[in-house]
Amino acid sequence: MSTESLSAPYTTEFGFERTVGPTIGVFLGGLRQGRLLGVRGSEERILCPAAEFDPVTAEAVGEFVELEARGTVVTHTWVQPRVGDPVDRPFAWALIRIDGADTNLFHAVDTGGDPTPLRAGLRVRARWADERVGSIRDIACFEPEER
Repeated sequence: MSTESLSAPYTTEFGFERTVGPTIGVFLGGLRQGRLLGVRGSEERILCPAAEFDPVTAEAVGEFVELEARGTVVTHTWVQPRVGDPVDRPFAWALIRIDGADTNLFHAVDTGGDPTPLRAGLRVRARWADERVGSIRDIACFEPEER
């Protein structure tokens, strides 16, 4: 049995610019204030990150809901850092189910360079950036609640 890891290059980017509109604008404004907001979609589902339209019905979403910036890792992949990544040591990209939300947020999880604690079900909390500007990077990363 081989112990060699598989690896492949990756890029996480959106090669376009757009205006954010009223829903995403409020979501990003909340991040700038150190607040995580979701929106109410169909069947009372809470969407986080906020979306302009419900992914099930394609209708406009409803009211904003404030959420705690903590949640549970659903799945992850361990990566070596690259220039521009949010963490400067090995870390995970993860789907995180924010408490009170019904969708997953994609973000970095920093476990101090050690993959051992990473697993589905790991409880994490946001580490906020020192300077916030209204960007998803206002959450510097997530980290385990228990350290």
